[in-house]
Amino acid sequence: MFQSVHWDCQTPRAEETDWLQIVHLYDLLERLQPSPIVSLNRAVAISMVDSPQTALELIDKLATQLNDYHLFHATRADLLRRIGASASAAQSYTRALALVTNDSERRFLEHRLREVQSA
Repeated sequence: MFQSVHWDCQTPRAEETDWLQIVHLYDLLERLQPSPIVSLNRAVAISMVDSPQTALELIDKLATQLNDYHLFHATRADLLRRIGASASAAQSYTRALALVTNDSERRFLEHRLREVQSA
C-alpha cells in the first residue's frame, strides 16, 4: 500500500501514470484504514480516471470533516478549475490560502488563484 503513494512519481508525466491502479490501491486502503484524507486522495485519482466532476461529487461529501484542511480546498479549487468553474475555483483557492502555512504551497496557490482570476 505504501507503494501507491509513490506510484505516480515513477512516470515523467501524469498522463503516463496508471491512475486506475492507484484508484484500486486507494480502494484497498480506504477499506483497511478509512479516513477523510484517504478518501480525498482517492478522489484525486478518480478525477484522472473518470472526471473532475465525479471527484468533486466525492470530495464535497468530505467538506464538514476537512473544512479546516488547506489541501481539501486546494484540491476542490483544482477540480473546479479543470471543469472551467473559475469563480468557484477562485473562492476555493482563497480559502486554501487562508489555511496554508507552507510558503511553497502558498506561492503555488497564489499563482493558481491569479490564473483563474484572469480566465
